[in-house]
Formats: sequence, C-alpha cells, structure tokens
Amino acid sequence: MDDLAKRIAAGDRRALARAVTLVESTRADHRGQATALLEKLRGTGRQALRIGLSGTPGVGKSTFIEAFGMKLTEAGLKVAVLAVDPSSARSGGSILGDKTRMERLSRAPGAFIRPSPSSAALGGVARRTREAVALCEAAGFDVVLIETVGVGQSETMVAQMCDLFVLLLAPAGGDELQGVKRGIMEMADLILINKADGDLKATATRTVADYAGALRLLRKRPQDPEDFPKALAVSAVEGGGLDTAWDEMQALAAWRKDQTWWDRARAAQAAHWFREEVQNGLLARLHEDADIRSMMGALADEVAAGAQTPDAAAAAVLDKLR
Repeated sequence: MDDLAKRIAAGDRRALARAVTLVESTRADHRGQATALLEKLRGTGRQALRIGLSGTPGVGKSTFIEAFGMKLTEAGLKVAVLAVDPSSARSGGSILGDKTRMERLSRAPGAFIRPSPSSAALGGVARRTREAVALCEAAGFDVVLIETVGVGQSETMVAQMCDLFVLLLAPAGGDELQGVKRGIMEMADLILINKADGDLKATATRTVADYAGALRLLRKRPQDPEDFPKALAVSAVEGGGLDTAWDEMQALAAWRKDQTWWDRARAAQAAHWFREEVQNGLLARLHEDADIRSMMGALADEVAAGAQTPDAAAAAVLDKLR
C-alpha cells in the first residue's frame, strides 16, 4: 500500500486504475487494504473541482462530457471522468461502454476515464464512487466529472459527493412545472439544455426560458449567489455554450469558496458518508452472523406464507440484536 500510495500521488494512472479496482472490491481483505490506502493518501491535501452530471438516458451526457472534457484538457487541466453504468437486475452485469462513447477524450494525455457498475446501488452512483473521487484528487486531477446512471427525479445521491451539481436536459423535455418539482431539480446548481443546434436550437432556447422562469419560483438557497441556479443552452456536438457553462461553474465555485460554503459543504459531506459507512457496516455484520441469518431466513418464509407481517418479523430480528 505504501508503494501504491506513492505512485498515485505521483500521478501514475496505472496505479490509480488499480486503486479504483481495489476500493470497488467487496472482499474483506481488499476493504481493509482500501481503507489503509485512503488513509495514507488523506495527507496529500489536494482538492479537485468535483462536478456531478445527471440527466435522463439519451440526453447526451457522454457526448457532453467528451466535448466538455476535451475543452478542459486543451486548456491544460487534468480531467478524471467517473462514469457509472447501470447493472442488470437479472444478471448483475454491466456493459461499461462509456469509454467507447468518449473516444477522443480517452486518448487525451490529461484525461482518465473509469466506468464502474452501479451494482444495484440507488441514487445514480456506485457505492464506492466517493472513494474513487478521493483517489483522483490524490492523483492530482484538477476536475473530476461524475456521470450518473441517469434514472430521473430521485437521482440526488451524487450531490452528496460533488461541489457542483449539473443537470442535463433535452429541448422540449418539459414545461415550467417540471422546473419546480422537488428532488433532482432543486438540487441542481446549473441546468444545461443540451442539443441546442440545428432544428432544435429554437426549441432549446424556449426550454431555457421555461426553466429559467421556473427556477425563479424556487426558494433561494443560502449557498448560491443572487443569479443561481440558472439555465443555459449548450451544444455538445457544435461546442456552443461550453465556454459559458465552464465560466459559470468557475464563478459559482469561487463564490462558494469566498463565502466559506465550499469548506462547510465538504465537511457536511464527510459526516454524511461516515454515517453511511456505519450503517453499511452494521448491515454487513448482520448478514455475517450465522444465527441472525438463520433467523431471518425462517422469518422470511413465515412472512412469505402470510404467517407474520413484515413489520412484526423485522421487530423480532431487532429485538434479537438487543
């Protein structure tokens, strides 16, 4: 772990890829090694701009990330892309094809692309995406882009691990009512209407106006300056609006740093993930206990047969743990 930590801190991308594989492993010995590795890298003190990107399937997230990532690398920035791919509910497998959609970016010297399976984790991100982000920061990347699965209104978990949350939408994908719905809309710092080119350009402009009007109806958040959140039109194919979007992201990040919201948000996120790890650890230990596992199996059969309600069976298991 000492050697791996040194190589990651030196920017070795092969070592970074190996470390991401390690933190994603569910083996008990690998979890111990991953924890030790992350603890060794904690002292680097490096911070990247973490940008979460969400949107419905087909909105062009991968196309946008490639165009946006190329613009950043051409400006001399090091960009890491963590793309979460949906896992099959039947087989558990994932295609992990995001790299093939980002052919140019995958060849860029300043870019690192890592697709990961969601493995049935909820919230649009994989369970270990947070650790992968920390590894990319330790490796010296300036920007980390987290592409979510793209599952809809409830995909808000990524907001707990990023500094800016960007929502990508398609032209004519909704009306003002969509903009005031709770959930993913009120979490977004920036709403980008993609595909603002060709025949859809005029439609995209109208959609931007719809969402801009809707955003004004939402309660202002204390971590935002006066004109945020806002909606903009972009074209991942033609590159239109990408410079403006990047300028707005930098402006918002700088404002939050000046107002101390950046540090407060990161501290709150760290506390949130501490609680998540405790809960996941308790559940894992619950399943490792042979007596509890046997009891749960028997109670599950009773619940399935209608002999007990799920609430009563769960209460019996919890009583056993006291």
